[in-house]
Amino acid sequence: MAKTVEDFNKSRLRSSNITVVVSIALVLFLVGLFGLILLNAQKYSDYLKEQLVVNAYFDQNFNAKDSIKVAALEQEAVKKIEVLPSVRRATYISRKQASLEAKKSLGVDSEALFDADIFPSSVEVSLKPEYTDSLNVKTAIKQLKSIPGIVDVKNDSDSAKVYGKLDTILKWVLGLSLLFLVLAIVLINNSIRLKIFSKRFIIKTMQLVGAKRRFILKPFIIEAAILGAVGAVLGLLALFGIWYYFTTNIKTPFVQETNQYIYLVIGVFGLGIFITVLSTIVATWRFLRSNADDLYYS
Repeated sequence: MAKTVEDFNKSRLRSSNITVVVSIALVLFLVGLFGLILLNAQKYSDYLKEQLVVNAYFDQNFNAKDSIKVAALEQEAVKKIEVLPSVRRATYISRKQASLEAKKSLGVDSEALFDADIFPSSVEVSLKPEYTDSLNVKTAIKQLKSIPGIVDVKNDSDSAKVYGKLDTILKWVLGLSLLFLVLAIVLINNSIRLKIFSKRFIIKTMQLVGAKRRFILKPFIIEAAILGAVGAVLGLLALFGIWYYFTTNIKTPFVQETNQYIYLVIGVFGLGIFITVLSTIVATWRFLRSNADDLYYS
């Protein structure tokens, strides 16, 4: 009969540990997922902002005999554009290239529609992410217009307004991530408290027979650290398994810096252990300070 009771207690303990580990793994999986989203949100936001292109046009009214001199001046202007603080990338488009692109966009191959090289040479400028909002785009345009040889600068103002709102979206993502982190701490804490609650009589019995509080706390802390580590490993394995599948099937500009992922892994792993250990200490200490009669009403 004793053996049956002992087996029952072991089974219940094993079930309790599995429940706690699964709860920790699920919560840390979601925490890590929000971490990955936040980690890549800025990268993807910058990628979208870099799609905003400003076109700076050169003067096309010049004498044909001065074409070599004009070409040299244009190349000099391109070099000046490349070093502007607002410019990430500058691509020179000659008159011939502009005509070829126009024909390609119109779907014609002959010279019948228009004569060759009727379009002005230009510079296609990709701005840095911090210059893509409406106000800074105007600053960038002023910088481009100040370059000798540039007679006109055009951009898509509607796109600038949209890209400017990406920073607001990032702030919402950060806020939701912090909110979910708080919820994760609460959920893991509740799981640990339920586990400790089931052992409240054992804790008080050990205390009544003379065991010191540090002695009682030690095995619970060790067990909590192990459960937290196992839960974190399972959560991270699930997280990066899904993330690997996602990144290999969808071609998007995800963060490629390994150090950032390492910091995320360390953060999630440390968070799992820290929350479980801290929750265990707080819950156990509560029963160590309580009276024996209070255990029936906890």
